[in-house]
Amino acid sequence: MSILIFSILILSTFLSVSGQKKPSVYEVLQNYTLPRGILPEGVRDYQLNRKTGVFKVHFNSTCQFPIESYKVKYKSTISGIISRGRVMRLMGVSVKVLFFWLNISEVSRDGDDVEFSVGAASEEFSAKYFVDSPQCGCGYNCYNGPVSSS
Repeated sequence: MSILIFSILILSTFLSVSGQKKPSVYEVLQNYTLPRGILPEGVRDYQLNRKTGVFKVHFNSTCQFPIESYKVKYKSTISGIISRGRVMRLMGVSVKVLFFWLNISEVSRDGDDVEFSVGAASEEFSAKYFVDSPQCGCGYNCYNGPVSSS
């Protein structure tokens, strides 16, 4: 009888620990000192290996929106390696510069600045612009609600 009770206690402890609600991907970004606004609204799910930092983020579809004079595109699944203040080996996010789509390979935060790297080139923006997450279609300038993504 005591073995049965012990087994039930172990099982109920396991279920209560494994049943904990995982934090949102936006909370995870903030835990790594990155602003939530580097990811658009609409994340469906994510996976994160906390030991290696390897992550995948899933959206329902691709997502495009303007930021200043640029156009940014997120594929339906993006991935990379996250560490404190930095995302490296980023895949699935690109920016349109003039007529060309370039892959954003790294995002890093240094104090009040967020830097986006495209190969050897990079662009810095104030972190205050990334407090809120953009919406697909209209980005940070959504006056009449989000526009469907393409």
